[in-house]
Amino acid sequence: MSLPAEWRARLKLPLIAAPMFLISGPQMVIECCRNGVIGSFPAPNARTPAILEEWLQQISQSLTDADAPWAVNLVVHRTNDRLPLDLELVEKYRPPLVITALGSPKAVIERVQAYGGRVLADVNSLKYAREAAKAGVDGLILVSAGAGGHTGQMNGFAMVSAVREFFDGTLVLGGGLMSGASIRSAELLGADLASMGTRFIPCLESQADARYREMLVTSGFEDLVLSNRITGVPANWLRPSLELAGIGAEDLAQETPIDFTDPKGAARRWTQVWSAGHGVGAIQRSEPARELIAGLAEDYWRAVRRPAFNSAPEAD
Repeated sequence: MSLPAEWRARLKLPLIAAPMFLISGPQMVIECCRNGVIGSFPAPNARTPAILEEWLQQISQSLTDADAPWAVNLVVHRTNDRLPLDLELVEKYRPPLVITALGSPKAVIERVQAYGGRVLADVNSLKYAREAAKAGVDGLILVSAGAGGHTGQMNGFAMVSAVREFFDGTLVLGGGLMSGASIRSAELLGADLASMGTRFIPCLESQADARYREMLVTSGFEDLVLSNRITGVPANWLRPSLELAGIGAEDLAQETPIDFTDPKGAARRWTQVWSAGHGVGAIQRSEPARELIAGLAEDYWRAVRRPAFNSAPEAD
């Protein structure tokens, strides 16, 4: 694993609780880290730079050197006017990990690495993986087919293998992972860490709407709709949430993203349109993060101890 040895010693599982828009906040990050999983949140979830500073201060003051490292997710797309202010706050509070998304990580890498932090770029294709690797990131989060809020098109097995041909830094695999066994599978493929998003949404520490939590418990794979019409990028959406927001097949068939500012669609608010990954059917209940992590750890170690198909051949 290409992570610092002192970080590995603080992890109960080789796992990142993925940064999720409108879902991940300080409580989720702190509880995950205290239970041995890397917690993370998107900076835009803090609606202003002032709130972001409050969150960064709360997290940095609540965690100790015995807890798992934590991460901030920065949107590096050129349309994000807040990036310079957010990056200044990152330099001030020095999260161990910074996850970049939706653009080139170049503007972030040097400044984060200067204080000793590490940069992981969120990528959903081999093209973007190569570009981020060339830019000098410490690691890549591979968003494979089956992810929720934004998804790739490449199978995770193939994606890890292909990226390992040109990148020897930290690799994180995400996309439909829901169990401890899937975390172990990511390791066996050649990834250093797994990333889970959907599995953590129902946790009591998340900022998810109660109706969203309930919908995740009652939904399965058949309830997902893959579309790029909601945000402009491919994502898997819960069909019941689209129906409640008044979004039908005719809306998804149009050529441009749905206009949420259209007066006719006044009820179509982002907080009412919910995504989920392919493994959504594995969710049975809402529970505290510590209980979820404990269950994942049990399943992970069962997978580690599971015998191989054949024992190793005896030496001659």
